[in-house]
Amino acid sequence: MSRRLSPMWAVVVTAVPMFMVSLDNLVVTNALPDISETFDVGQAELQWVVNGYVLAFAGLLLAASALGDRFGRRRVFAWGVVLFTVSSAACALADSAELLVAARVVQGAGAAAILPLSLTLSAAAVPEERRSMAIGIWGGVNGLGIAVGPLVGGLVTEGIDWHWIFWLNLPIGVLALPALLWAVKESRGRDGKVDVVGAALVSASVVAAVWAIVEAGEAGWGRPAVLGALAFTLVTMAAFLGWEARTAHPLVPLRFFRNRAFALSNLVSLTMYFGVFGSIYYLVQFIQGPMGYSPLEAGLATLPWTAAPMIVVPLASAFVDRIGGGRLMAAGSLLQGAALGWIAYVAEPGLSYAPLAPAMVAAGIGMGLVFASNPVVVLASVTEDEHGKASGINNTVREFSGALGVAVLTTVFLYAAGPAADPGGTASAQAFVDGMRPAVWIGVAVVLAGAVGALFIRHPLPPANTAPAPAPAGEADRHPAGDRPEPVAATR
Repeated sequence: MSRRLSPMWAVVVTAVPMFMVSLDNLVVTNALPDISETFDVGQAELQWVVNGYVLAFAGLLLAASALGDRFGRRRVFAWGVVLFTVSSAACALADSAELLVAARVVQGAGAAAILPLSLTLSAAAVPEERRSMAIGIWGGVNGLGIAVGPLVGGLVTEGIDWHWIFWLNLPIGVLALPALLWAVKESRGRDGKVDVVGAALVSASVVAAVWAIVEAGEAGWGRPAVLGALAFTLVTMAAFLGWEARTAHPLVPLRFFRNRAFALSNLVSLTMYFGVFGSIYYLVQFIQGPMGYSPLEAGLATLPWTAAPMIVVPLASAFVDRIGGGRLMAAGSLLQGAALGWIAYVAEPGLSYAPLAPAMVAAGIGMGLVFASNPVVVLASVTEDEHGKASGINNTVREFSGALGVAVLTTVFLYAAGPAADPGGTASAQAFVDGMRPAVWIGVAVVLAGAVGALFIRHPLPPANTAPAPAPAGEADRHPAGDRPEPVAATR
């Protein structure tokens, strides 16, 4: 690495590949009808163009973080960029739905190496007093990818061809790789061994859980295959927790969760992504269905929500140290819950956009406040050499809870409106609204539960340049963990 470079360049360089990952979470959604027509496949096959990516992504996040700690975070991150770029080309060249799904699975594996390690490398690249700002930039770029994904997918699909949503990743990957090797220094975790058994158990458990959740959202929770997958999830997760409790080099140190700040911050991630992704899944369809917007118009209509974080996150990150991450997460969750509640309250067929606009803005600001503060508190809750594991846990929770939110709210939707109101069916506008309202209200309740939990992260982060000196041995055990606790090994 050239020492003439500002450390913030390393933050930018690691954030750009993460932008690709965020973009590809949603970029394919508006291209699905064209993909269906190209390969002459139905919804059952088409859903795996999205879900194959999610399964590999969520299932391998923790394993990729562990590999980064062992073999070098920059090295594993770089291989993730290579894998993601090559598999993007494979997606663009796929001549069947089966090959496209297979390439999307490989893409998800590359994404699993990029997302958590980009946060770890960004945090390690700057001095501690600038860490909140670095994480703010990371969060802003992440928000930008989420925001423009549906728009880019719609514009490219309508203006050129759906294959180009994958070709766009190639120049980014090709340019990012040498920049990464030049601007980012290598770092590793403290553990010298990879918890292979733990990685296999948790990956199997998460993949089975996400598969069951996705299938339940489509076919119902009582389907034998879904029940079997859920049972397999419980068995493998119990085995994983038992193994982690006794192994000398755990993939997920269970002591992390004895730290209040770490545990509650991950609870906020779970509730926020559950409520947001579950609700926005139906909101987008509501805008295109009962409100009568086109897919591109729907993307523009939701832009105040999805784009706000890329503005709010960098601004809010400057105040995390002064106000406290818990308070910002509580405020963000409260805004998000209020916005979702307003949407559920005013929803009706033929609704104009004006009543939705304030809720869109409030939801975007709320999401931005959580994005800005949540990763800061998570990383501050552990020692620096454990950042990779903490980031992997946090991102796994996010991906899992988003899938869970969609599935649970789909169950509520179908129960309230009946199978005829399936979003892919021919339900009346009123039937859709009748199903959507209670589903979104469930999302509101879950998000507000996260706001309550965030209030118990009581202490604001002290400014980095006035941080108290380390306590004598044993002293940290007598103080509760707050937003900036002592290293987890010293807390109870």
